Amino acid sequence: MVEAGKHAIMRRTGLPARDLRILDPLLSYPSTILGRERAIVINLEHIKAIITAQEVLLLNSKDPSVTPFVDEIQSRILCHYQATKDQEGGVDDSSYIIRSSSQNLSSRFSQSQTQDDEGKLEEKQSLENPNGSKILPFEFVALEACLEAACSCLENEAKTLEQEAHPALDKLTSKISTLNLERVRQIKSRLVAITGRVQKVRDELEHLLDDDEDMAEMYLTEKQLLENSSTTSMNERDDMDDDVLRPDINERTPAEISLAANYEGDIQDSDNLQDNMFGATNAIGRDSHGTHTSTTRSAISKHLDVEELEMLLEAYFVQIDGTLNKLSTLREYVDDTEDYINIMLDDKQNHLLQMGVMLTTATLVISAFIVVAGIFGMNIHIELFDDDKAGMPEFLWTIGGGAAGSIFLYVIAIAWCKYKRLLE
Repeated sequence: MVEAGKHAIMRRTGLPARDLRILDPLLSYPSTILGRERAIVINLEHIKAIITAQEVLLLNSKDPSVTPFVDEIQSRILCHYQATKDQEGGVDDSSYIIRSSSQNLSSRFSQSQTQDDEGKLEEKQSLENPNGSKILPFEFVALEACLEAACSCLENEAKTLEQEAHPALDKLTSKISTLNLERVRQIKSRLVAITGRVQKVRDELEHLLDDDEDMAEMYLTEKQLLENSSTTSMNERDDMDDDVLRPDINERTPAEISLAANYEGDIQDSDNLQDNMFGATNAIGRDSHGTHTSTTRSAISKHLDVEELEMLLEAYFVQIDGTLNKLSTLREYVDDTEDYINIMLDDKQNHLLQMGVMLTTATLVISAFIVVAGIFGMNIHIELFDDDKAGMPEFLWTIGGGAAGSIFLYVIAIAWCKYKRLLE
């Protein structure tokens, strides 16, 4: 456990402050994998880490969701250490080969580059197990652990959601209720959230696979070895120049040394007068040196073979793409269920409308019979109300004829609606 501020981490890993903001727990950033000169920044789901060529810095190692990942990466690093320790002699020999090839530098850069490439090839061959399998660099071991933890987490969440979604959707299909609709709504919300997270991880891996330069930036160990070999070769070249100049000084006579001292004393004043001019020249020299260094680093990154990292990323790209396909299939199943529910609701609505048409028609027909009842309720004199003609048969005939006429009119109205396809 190390407590360090941002500036200490920046000095330790060489990362700028904007890259550290990605790991800030108070800020919400999507899944990101960044390859820098001396470190790899990982922000995948619950994994927030900085990977260098020698160590892995975890931001939230005490989080219960990260504890299994800590155990897994410790076991992987231990296995990598044991495999590297078995090949320790080969690694030392390869380092010696690179150094020895740098000692025989000539004035042409192409020859030294060829020798360094040969040393790099022998160093790669020495990092193989006796059975022929390649030992991945430390940063790739840690990167693989991070990718596996993130992809496994998303896959488990997708599998759990799929197991919960199918019974809920089937139950909603059989019975449409408020409770079932609420359960499906929650499942759909979780589905949208998980799909977005999986899509972001997939896009990040696809972006890395499409850009060889970004993948080359992640070869921290090889870049460090190549940079150390180039630095060693430059130091050895300076030592060789010093060895060439030192005998000339030793072979001078006392008179020559005295004349040289007088000459240096004469030009010292002119050198002091031109300090300002040379200060600008030195600044330009430093800038050109920095440009040369960055150009050399970019050239080193471009010449790195990214095949093994590409194979590593493709494996997890296929896994996360399979998870995304499962979620897409589940999303289609949810959409199909929604369409089926909407069809069922539309069908019920159509039945209700038909019932409304039939009731409205019946109300219209009954209104005609109500007219007959209203006529009998009026205080007017007609022959039917005469005492000598009033009797039960006439009343029954009147009532029966009105009811029969109403039913006949209703049947005619319903038949006409079916003829016009207003009713099924």
